[in-house]
Amino acid sequence: MIMKIAVLKGDGIGPEVTNQSLKVLNAVAEKFNHTFEYAEGLIGAHAIDKTGNPLPAATLDICLDSDAILFGAIGHPKYDNDPSAKVRPEQGRLGLRKALQLFANIRPVTSYSSLHFLSPLKTKIIEGVDFVIYRELTGGIYFGKKELNEVGDRASDHCVYTSAEIERIAHLAFKAAQQRRKKLTLVDKANVLETSRLWRKVVQNLTAIYPDVTVDYLYVDNAAMQIILNPRQFDVILTENMFGDIISDEASVISGSLGLLPSSSIGVKTALFEPIHGSYPQAAGLDIANPIGSILSAAMLLDHLEMPEEADLVRKAVSWTIEHKFVTKDIDPENNYYTSTIGELIVDYIGKNDMEEIHPLNIALRKSTII
Repeated sequence: MIMKIAVLKGDGIGPEVTNQSLKVLNAVAEKFNHTFEYAEGLIGAHAIDKTGNPLPAATLDICLDSDAILFGAIGHPKYDNDPSAKVRPEQGRLGLRKALQLFANIRPVTSYSSLHFLSPLKTKIIEGVDFVIYRELTGGIYFGKKELNEVGDRASDHCVYTSAEIERIAHLAFKAAQQRRKKLTLVDKANVLETSRLWRKVVQNLTAIYPDVTVDYLYVDNAAMQIILNPRQFDVILTENMFGDIISDEASVISGSLGLLPSSSIGVKTALFEPIHGSYPQAAGLDIANPIGSILSAAMLLDHLEMPEEADLVRKAVSWTIEHKFVTKDIDPENNYYTSTIGELIVDYIGKNDMEEIHPLNIALRKSTII
């Protein structure tokens, strides 16, 4: 099978973690006799430095011509520390979402038993947690009309949703629930917001199409509390843009590290896959960043390309490295491995599926890990 993949490495640690995902995808291609054709584009601060534009037209063309997009990270301190900057790296991401109509952001939340010590939550709370958040990505308050009066003492951000916008992501969430534990939770603020009441109306109307899925409803403040008190109750969470932004970051503490979490953004014509962490410029070039979030994003990319066996193998390889304590500095400050070493271990697992004979010295030397 031949697939075109756009590669947007971006800023900071983006290139380093994305390079590990590319190694993993190449290993998958070799094992399963696929061909992945890569086309690389500029985005973010790196693109501004080269072209003056955080999302050059050439990059957009590459994405539109691809079956899927692998994205690294975006952002740079020189823009973060300059509130007067008119052109910012983050405009590249927002522009990409709008141009590609990436309307659904999907974030799986999983706990690993060997990493429970990293979470601020007790093991008895996070053991067995496995849910996914479906966040609407192109509507709501982030994209609504913004106003500031001439005096500068009154501002407004309009929150607007249509039934069609809600329906298209709700269908995805319902279908996901059918493949999981058949439970969907709508998170809103229907006791206050008219847009939330529209969300409830649309979701309630769709329940007849998905009679096998149990639906419940939580106000966002209660949902935020429940994610901490009892996260195991959730299967699929569906919510609007701003609420999804907040609760998905909250849920990331369950895993113990932002570096472990992947995401996908599904559009009308294509889909984008990226780790949820930022560009972490302090670690750029040091080979210490956690590549797992990016590699698991590549697994989601494989799912999107209808390669479930390949995706499952990547996830098994990731679980194997974590269970055997082959982790980066963010996980274990004392006993850790290079970004590139983690990538090599996962590639070895994919290629041979036999990791019983490990050579710790070779791993330390960043050489071949198995016979």
